[in-house]
Amino acid sequence: MTPVTVAAPGLDTGDTAWLLAATALVLLMTPGLALFYGGMVRTKSVLNMLMMSFVSIALVTVVWLVAGYSLVFGDDAFGLVGGLEHLGLADIGPDALTGGVPTLLFTTFQLTFAIITAALISGAVADRTKFAAWLVFVPLWTLLVYAPVAHWVWGPGGWIKDSLGALDFAGGLVVEIASGASGLALALVVGPRIGFRKDAMRPHNLPMVMLGAGLLWFGWLGFNGGSALAANGLAAASMLNTVVAGCTGLLGWLFVEQQRDGHPTTFGAASGAVAGLVAITPACGTVSILGGAAVGLAAGVVCSYAVAWKFRFGYDDALDVVGVHLVGGVVGTLLIGLFATATMTGGAEGLFYGGGAAQLLKQAVAVVAVAAYTFLATYGIGKAVDRLMGLRASSEEEVTGLDQTLHAESAYDHGALGHAAPQSALPRDRKTAS
Repeated sequence: MTPVTVAAPGLDTGDTAWLLAATALVLLMTPGLALFYGGMVRTKSVLNMLMMSFVSIALVTVVWLVAGYSLVFGDDAFGLVGGLEHLGLADIGPDALTGGVPTLLFTTFQLTFAIITAALISGAVADRTKFAAWLVFVPLWTLLVYAPVAHWVWGPGGWIKDSLGALDFAGGLVVEIASGASGLALALVVGPRIGFRKDAMRPHNLPMVMLGAGLLWFGWLGFNGGSALAANGLAAASMLNTVVAGCTGLLGWLFVEQQRDGHPTTFGAASGAVAGLVAITPACGTVSILGGAAVGLAAGVVCSYAVAWKFRFGYDDALDVVGVHLVGGVVGTLLIGLFATATMTGGAEGLFYGGGAAQLLKQAVAVVAVAAYTFLATYGIGKAVDRLMGLRASSEEEVTGLDQTLHAESAYDHGALGHAAPQSALPRDRKTAS
């Protein structure tokens, strides 16, 4: 998703119209993620889970407009981070262009990626994290972790893109691996939920999970297709790869469930589709349609086993951010080194298309670098926030449920504290409505 740097003849209305639509699709993914995660947690923390996603929209937007965009797409400083010349979007007006689209539109499209990446991390620490601490963590993480990594991969002069030559079309490194490794780090800082490994902590609302997965899949068409930054054949191929990989990921996960457990599940179908979509994100603009099918299938199979690693190794990744997003992102990013074709990339080719192992090695270096940096930086931020104000809710709050204890409301109890104010305390229009 590298912005065009050559001088453009002017505004391209077709490209602009498509990117406007794609931006709206990607923004919809965060409410979709909220439903996906909200259905996966227990009933006592549903609203807290929804809130963690929705508040990420507000927090990241403010941070992005103040400094985030400039740190990612400003003039390069040693290949590590952008400059500060665009603080507050300085000097970017309605007539400024990035390629054939308005720079303000490109800025908004990139913002939606930053939003969902931060929101994804919340799944790893579900059911036990202070909401106030989350409000502090998200802006710090966006500036100190997301911005540098996005600059390395997509920014002008970023070392992964320009020096290393690794490929990441729509965010396997920037979004999936970064959120997955960060989720693992934060889960280690917060610690496991009460009853982890002992109590059954199954999703409370599978229809809600399926609805969330469907909205994510729908939005992912803009996520990947919009990353072409143009209404062209590359966007079309990326969208088709997105559909295909979601399907093969779903089928791969269900196949494993059938063989391992004797029955396919709706939860597995939703998880498999998301795993396939995660893996195709970096590869959708670099592999053929058959390559996309292979990437999705591999992710569906591998991730279906990876989600159980938390029980073996003892880290409580509550909603499988590590098992799906980190592992799926690694699978998709590495498989570019096997399936990349010059027809899609315009040059680079993977091992199976005559390019040798060079591209695979580049992809592996990028995976290790991004995973290591995001893990270590997030662990440091988590420890700092924990020392400052405490990251974890109290045992009493966790057992009772975060909806009641932190938000004074409940999704399933109309007599919750948030709705128990006396009639005399309500505004006139609220008393009439009730």
